Amino acid sequence: MVRGQRMPDIYIGRQPIYDRSLEVVAYELLYRDSEENRANISDFDAASAEMIFNALVEFGLDRLVGPHRAYLNLTHNLLVSGKPLALPPSKVVLEVLETTVVDDAVVAAVEELGRQGFAIALDDFYFAESWRPLVERAQVVKVDVLDLSEDQIREQVRLLEGYEATLLAEKVETQECFALCRDLGFEYFQGHFFCRPKIIKGSRLPANRLPALRVLATLNNPDATLTELESLIGQDVTLSYRLLRYINSAFFSLANEIESIRHALVLLGDRAVRRWATLISMATASDKPHELMVTAMVRAKMCDLLARGLKVDNAEPFFTVGLFSVLDALMDAPLEETLAALPLTAEVAAALLERKGVLGEVLTCALAYEDADWDGVNALDLPPAAIQRAYLDAVTWVNDVESALASEV
Repeated sequence: MVRGQRMPDIYIGRQPIYDRSLEVVAYELLYRDSEENRANISDFDAASAEMIFNALVEFGLDRLVGPHRAYLNLTHNLLVSGKPLALPPSKVVLEVLETTVVDDAVVAAVEELGRQGFAIALDDFYFAESWRPLVERAQVVKVDVLDLSEDQIREQVRLLEGYEATLLAEKVETQECFALCRDLGFEYFQGHFFCRPKIIKGSRLPANRLPALRVLATLNNPDATLTELESLIGQDVTLSYRLLRYINSAFFSLANEIESIRHALVLLGDRAVRRWATLISMATASDKPHELMVTAMVRAKMCDLLARGLKVDNAEPFFTVGLFSVLDALMDAPLEETLAALPLTAEVAAALLERKGVLGEVLTCALAYEDADWDGVNALDLPPAAIQRAYLDAVTWVNDVESALASEV
């Protein structure tokens, strides 16, 4: 690299990989693989290597994936170069891209990586005879099920019978597809299925979701008095206990212990208490996968940080927009019906339903980053480095919150 030459912008996102119980087992790290719209990368292999071996070292795998493994995509040349050997085998799974030409060099590289203790995954896999040598050596085979019919998915499973590789269904977008793949023997799953409602029909919210929605409605009602908030939180023993334990955790580092909801409201202010009570209420009100709340919290904090970067007067609605972007999945009901039961401003509702206004633009940016849609990310008028920093800081913030909540037990 020529001294003083600016490297292309590097984005790093992550997408969770689940087991059959919908517990997170790994994250695929998602990064910019093209600069067509903004700059020309003449050496894609060098750009990928720079990103994996420098950006990840700079940010730290622990910050991005915690105790889980990171799935990393490798180009053909990077795969056979021997450079992946610099990575920690216990922390990564190396993905062979579907565009890779399976030649003797690739097979030899996969064998050597296996001897060194690396797990190998085959990305966007569709069975072909030329891939058999890698199927025989891979630990994970990722089948892209998005555009496959049920019969085609079954055929891929049949063709992979007899191999030792674990099957991972990727781009699973619905609960029905998740159920099918699980029944067919897939062990791992990747996609947005957990962010979709199980059922969107009828005109009534599920009865078991109504109590939680009533709590959220009061917590987010700007006209609710301190006495009403104190009474609402106090009536829910679990909510009040967890809220007090959390506020008194090391996350807040308060000099004196807060002993009551009233004390918290007076000391921290009703806005802060509303935010944390809403977060805890959502986290405990559903049988949904825990990662749904992690996603909501990352979105909320990222929207909050992006709003501050844009220097808006009040960042609070941005946090709310990010947090409530999963309400349809949380409540198993259309978002329009769920929001109708909440006293939200027209601006917040328009952002959630139609992506309108600055609130909508910021939410769109956060969702685009989550999906590794870098063109959508770039639509927001902030420097790429600031957007990435907001995402990584949001992930760190959520990890800290998770640690504080876990310390309650």
